[in-house]
Amino acid sequence: MSGTARVVRLAAGVLGRTVAAGLSLALLVGTGYGWSVQRTLTDRVVTSDVITTRTAAPEPEQPFTALLVGLDSRTDASGNPLPAELLAALRAGVDEGQLHTDTIILLHVPAGPDARAVAISIPRDSFVTLADGSGPHKINSAYGRATDVAKAALQKQGVTGAELDRRSRDAGRRALVETVEKFTRLPVDHYAEINLAGFVEMTEAIGGVPVCLRRPEREVRSGVDLPAGPQTVRGPDALAFVRQRHGLEDGDFDRIARQQAFLAGMASRMLSTGTLSDPGAVRRLVDAVTRNVVLDRGWDLDRLVVQFGRMSGGDIRFVTIPTGTPALETPVDGIAVQVDTAEVRAFVRDTIAATDTAAAPTSSPPTRPTPTAASTASASAEPSAAPTSGISAAGVTCVD
Repeated sequence: MSGTARVVRLAAGVLGRTVAAGLSLALLVGTGYGWSVQRTLTDRVVTSDVITTRTAAPEPEQPFTALLVGLDSRTDASGNPLPAELLAALRAGVDEGQLHTDTIILLHVPAGPDARAVAISIPRDSFVTLADGSGPHKINSAYGRATDVAKAALQKQGVTGAELDRRSRDAGRRALVETVEKFTRLPVDHYAEINLAGFVEMTEAIGGVPVCLRRPEREVRSGVDLPAGPQTVRGPDALAFVRQRHGLEDGDFDRIARQQAFLAGMASRMLSTGTLSDPGAVRRLVDAVTRNVVLDRGWDLDRLVVQFGRMSGGDIRFVTIPTGTPALETPVDGIAVQVDTAEVRAFVRDTIAATDTAAAPTSSPPTRPTPTAASTASASAEPSAAPTSGISAAGVTCVD
């Protein structure tokens, strides 16, 4: 299956987690608890010196591009190990000691009110040249490789504890940002990262997320054990729902389609059921975000709220970079996803240009076909007309 044929099915895995986290921040400060929530978030959200290529962050009304990362990490945002009982509840599997960024997304939000954003997915196994000089590797290893190198150097300098973790992880984040920028030629303005625990805790805080399965699913590795039809998933069951890839016909691509549907359900839950009028839910969301989300230092809360508020007014278009064979044999990383750097750069350039042009108030939508097919997920989670068969649920897309 070619990359262009996959775009209808490929949504950002982390978009179901990191964008939801960003929208949570924006929605939280707009509640009746706005002032105290904003003060708490400002004081407690973990930040990172990760963006080094920008001299200044874009103003809230300007277009921006954020790198959204879902990290398979056994620590919280501050580097503290997650409790063993929490890891068991997450069904997180064996810790292989590597910091892999399982999902990597470029989210571009154009200027103007009700901007229709575009999310560009970079498959985690894309075989690219890393920015740290180590040569071609899977892109999801950029973070972990740079973190390990920095940690070894810092330990020789006598750095230990939380400071060691913070500085080495910052180096890993910067290496990932630089790798993505060099690979796509798209400058990154902001960075957001969330771990497994944050995803689970957010779904618990809002009382679960509505989803719909076309058929029952039971699979040991992910821990998924869910019936067919519309249902509400929360906590470990929600994580299993979006993590399963074994036993699915298209593996990772079916998993990403689930994550897209999950995002729509999460947005629907938060926007339409009065969740954020519940002080207990607000408190739980604040705790989840501050424990498990990392933002770049330049993405202050006021700016983030305005920027995500713009995005939440319109649709999000989901695409993925073009890819070749998903079974590329490599000399260093086993089987990887083949990519053509020149083709990827042209695709990203054209996608961003089309997005910005469509958002311009004096411009008509481009008549030239865009490089790929696309799908949309409304922030208000309107009922999907796309599947024409199988089980349906109001406001939720049924998926495999």
